[in-house]
Amino acid sequence: MRTSDDRILITHVGSIPRNEALRELLVRQDRGEAIDERELERQIEAAVQVVVARQLEVGVDVGNDGEQPRAGFSTYVARRMRGFGGESRRLTARDLIDFPDYAALLARRRRSAARIADAPQAIAEIHYDDLSEAARECDLFLRCAQAAPRPFVEAFMTAASPGTIATVLLNAHYDSHERYVMALAREMRKEYELVHARGLVLQLDCPDLAMERVRFFQHESLERFQRAVELHVEAINQATAAIPADRIRLHVCWGNYDGPHVHDVPLEAVLPIILMAKVGALSLPLANPRHQHEYAVIERHGLREGMLFLPGVIDTTTNYVEHPAVVADRIARAVEAAGDRGRVIASTDCGFGTFAGSEMCAESVVWAKLRALREGADIATRRLWG
Repeated sequence: MRTSDDRILITHVGSIPRNEALRELLVRQDRGEAIDERELERQIEAAVQVVVARQLEVGVDVGNDGEQPRAGFSTYVARRMRGFGGESRRLTARDLIDFPDYAALLARRRRSAARIADAPQAIAEIHYDDLSEAARECDLFLRCAQAAPRPFVEAFMTAASPGTIATVLLNAHYDSHERYVMALAREMRKEYELVHARGLVLQLDCPDLAMERVRFFQHESLERFQRAVELHVEAINQATAAIPADRIRLHVCWGNYDGPHVHDVPLEAVLPIILMAKVGALSLPLANPRHQHEYAVIERHGLREGMLFLPGVIDTTTNYVEHPAVVADRIARAVEAAGDRGRVIASTDCGFGTFAGSEMCAESVVWAKLRALREGADIATRRLWG
């Protein structure tokens, strides 16, 4: 992966809000309704062209396709693999139980969104036999990026981790959570290797390594959750064994919603395990009010030698546009924690459109936030390089 050799590079976590027409088609498709597939393909291609151009316009260095072809960052795999059907019944997060009026507010917001808590589940042995949809997504993005007036410094493609899939698309077939996770690792390896073969950096989305403490594993002890994190990291390592670590970045978060987050597991409890993942970059949300203090945890534990740090310095759940000076201050703190300016690429806390229809930031605000990220990185560059 490219490093910030002479200036602070900027990136984001992956998803960008879809336009209204595309969003409606994806949500209807996700719900099993009949749609015009040709119109969907046309809308996807147009949307990818737009988000590529807009990213470059606001100064994003390391960009992607904004996940425009997907209804959800994790649930998309149910369309691409055999063995899924029915409906999962995910547990409600602990903070939503404690604050039911907020839970009702969130539910109203998501009324017209793609499935989140009731996505399909594993009902048979899973198989990833047809990689054509994944290949089309990669190829469309590459075509749009190559047609742009100038290239990205680097390009990436997101993919859900085995542990994330296992805790969102629940298991109704395998006799243990471990067997399900490892089956997912075996099958998702094919998509990961496809992304790498296309020359793209692979980003693994792994909210399971933190968020699921308050959802899937909420009735377990902290020690049991930590053992699950170890299992999920091992699944990542097995699934990416054929890909060089420096071509993989890993995103961890506590859930991309503006809730209380009062039960979030501390980064201190999971970071040493996360660092066992054989990846070249770590993305963490540190701009939100609940985790801003955890730069100190990075500083205390350190990152693996050569590992890049992608700190979230822009919040993805509010419509405040961060002042560039605030962004620069956060980047400077990240450099202190990493101990090397070249290893820091400024990023966002999470995606801006993790599920179609569940966006919390207006689309115009998203682009203003990314422009503020660029401006803040430029200020930080002047401070750090002189």
